[in-house]
Amino acid sequence: MQSKNLKWYLLIVLACVWGSSFILMKRGLEGLTASQMGALRIIFCGLFLLIIGFKNLKAIPLGQWKYIALTALVGTFMPVFLFAVAQTEINSSVSAILNSLVPLNTLVIGALLFGLQFQRRQYFGVFIGLIGSILLVYNGAMDNPNQNYLYALFVVVATVCYALNVNLIKKYLSDLSPLSISVGNFSVMLIPAIIILFCSGFSDVVMKPEAQKAMIYIAILGVVGTGIANIVFFRLIQMSSPVFASSVTYLIPVVACIWGLLDNESLSLAQGFGALIILIGVYFSARK
Repeated sequence: MQSKNLKWYLLIVLACVWGSSFILMKRGLEGLTASQMGALRIIFCGLFLLIIGFKNLKAIPLGQWKYIALTALVGTFMPVFLFAVAQTEINSSVSAILNSLVPLNTLVIGALLFGLQFQRRQYFGVFIGLIGSILLVYNGAMDNPNQNYLYALFVVVATVCYALNVNLIKKYLSDLSPLSISVGNFSVMLIPAIIILFCSGFSDVVMKPEAQKAMIYIAILGVVGTGIANIVFFRLIQMSSPVFASSVTYLIPVVACIWGLLDNESLSLAQGFGALIILIGVYFSARK
C-alpha cells in the first residue's frame, strides 16, 4: 500500500518539475542557441551526477553498458536537442501538450518491439491521439502564421525516443539503481556535449549578460529538471510499469500551460480541443 502511494507522489513531483522545464527552455533560448542550450543542459546535469554518484559507475556490469549508452542516446541526448530546436518556433505550452504522446508511443513501441499485448480499445486510443495531434498542430499553424509548426515534428520524434527509452530501461536495466543508470547515461553523453558546445560558437557569446542569465535557467533545468528528475523517473519505472511511468505526461501540460499563460502565451479554443483529444486517446491506450 505504501509503495502504491509512493508512486503517485513521485508522479506528481515529476509532473511539476518537468512541466516547469518548458518555460526554463524558453528562457534559456533568449540568450543562447538551441545547440548551446542542449549541450549546456547535459553538461550541467552530467557534472552534478558525477559529483554525487561517481562511485555508482562500478555497479554497472560491463555487459549492460551497451544499454546504458543506448538509453542515454534515445532517452536524453536526442530529446534534449529536439525540444530545444522545436521551441525556437513553437510555444512551450504546445510542446508540453505534444509531449503527452509519450504514453501512447510507449504502448505502441512496447507492442511492436517488446512483446506487450495490444487490445482493440488501445488501437482506438492511438488513432484518437494521432487525430488530436494533427488538430493541435494544424490550428497552431493557422493561429500563429509567424511560427513554423513543422517544428512540432521534432517534439513528436522526441516522444518516440522517450517511449523507446522507457521500454529499454524496464526490460534491460531494472536490476540497476536509478542513480547508477543516471550517472552511467550522463558519463556517456558528457564528452559529446562538450564538443558540441565548443563547436557552436559558445566562446563568442559566453560573456554577454543575456547568455549568462540564460545559463542560470539552464543550470536549474539541467540539475533539477534533468538530473534529479531522471533519478526519480527511473525509480518510478522500476516500481510500476512503463505505461504508468510515462503517464506523467498527462499532468505535464497542465503545469506547462499555467507557466505559459503567466508568460503571456496564448492557446486557442481549437488548440485546447486538440489537446483534449490527445489526452482522451492516451487514456484509452494506457488505462488497464
